[in-house]
Amino acid sequence: MTLRNFSRQPKANSGFRKRSSFRTPFKRVRKKSNINIARFINKVKPLEPNEQFVSEHSFNDFAIEQILKDNISLRGYLSPTPIQDKVIPHVLKGADVVGVANTGTGKTGAFLIPLFQKILKNPKEKVLIVVPTRELAIQIDDELRSLALRMQTYSVCCVGGANIGQQIAKLRRNHNFVIGTPGRLKDLIQRKVIRLEEFNSVVLDEVDRMFDMGFIRDVKFLMLGLPKMRHSLFFSATISKEIYKMIDEFLRNPVIISVKTRETAENVDQDVIKTGGKAKIEVLHDMLIKPEFSKVLIFGRTKQGVERLSRDLSDRGFKARSIHGNKNQSQRQNALNLFRNNQLQILVATDVVARGLDISNITHVINYEIPESYDDYIHRIGRTGRANKKGIALTFV
Repeated sequence: MTLRNFSRQPKANSGFRKRSSFRTPFKRVRKKSNINIARFINKVKPLEPNEQFVSEHSFNDFAIEQILKDNISLRGYLSPTPIQDKVIPHVLKGADVVGVANTGTGKTGAFLIPLFQKILKNPKEKVLIVVPTRELAIQIDDELRSLALRMQTYSVCCVGGANIGQQIAKLRRNHNFVIGTPGRLKDLIQRKVIRLEEFNSVVLDEVDRMFDMGFIRDVKFLMLGLPKMRHSLFFSATISKEIYKMIDEFLRNPVIISVKTRETAENVDQDVIKTGGKAKIEVLHDMLIKPEFSKVLIFGRTKQGVERLSRDLSDRGFKARSIHGNKNQSQRQNALNLFRNNQLQILVATDVVARGLDISNITHVINYEIPESYDDYIHRIGRTGRANKKGIALTFV
């Protein structure tokens, strides 16, 4: 843990009869992955008791209003996570902060709690939160609403794939937070519905993912439109040279706080699956009928392939849905909710959900197609093995 100032430096139906002409759900990978197959194999060592983290602060120690403390308690937060423990005091002091932390470490609370305090002190305060995916935006908005009880603070979630007319109507009402994806935010700004000069605080969450997804121009457009004297918070799992350049350009003497834990892969039992000449879908079918495969996230590389596999698994009697970029927001959210609430056995997805999404108790991650990079692989398999539980990841090779 480091702290320093920044300087420029269901089970399938058992009676199912297999079709003799069943097609392979995915086309061959068009862009060959160059990952060494050996990197997909890792047997987890028996989990040893970790040294218990003891936070320097309790939530009661922070200089925040009692109503916010009460809402934190109602939310079920018992004590600050490492990133919350280190970040919240600096944000409360008004410092620009760069938080370097893995997904699932409590960073949403690390920025929401002190920003709520700013709004309680000044109800006219406005906060812009920029994230790479619709799912993460909705997840943050849900967290925000749970912390906002009885505080008369309001948020608007602005993401693509959802009705822009409804978003415009909400933006014309009283609100303190706007949470959105870069493309939709830029659209609303160009329509003059969002006025960037009104926002004195900005959060960029999962900055590295926004770089990966090609949003950097839109992000810079947003940052350049904000007041020069603003409060800026960046959160990222990794910091590349390009991100350092953006930090140097847009933040004022930020404190960099790193609370990186070990690679998620180390907590996931990883292995490869070889078909041995058998059709890939048949090997997958034989795996999914086993009772231990109770909540399975399957990754593919293309939207069309993911949709086909989901449909074919449903035809075979499995409770399966898909999530990818061609689905509208309502369809995506419905599939996620069903999966989160254990009403689906299988969610088939593209990498759109590989980062930032927090779904508990996923028993297996299956890479039906090999990802393009090892970094993508790590983020895919990080959906299992969470909360110090052992996970299982299987990759078809």
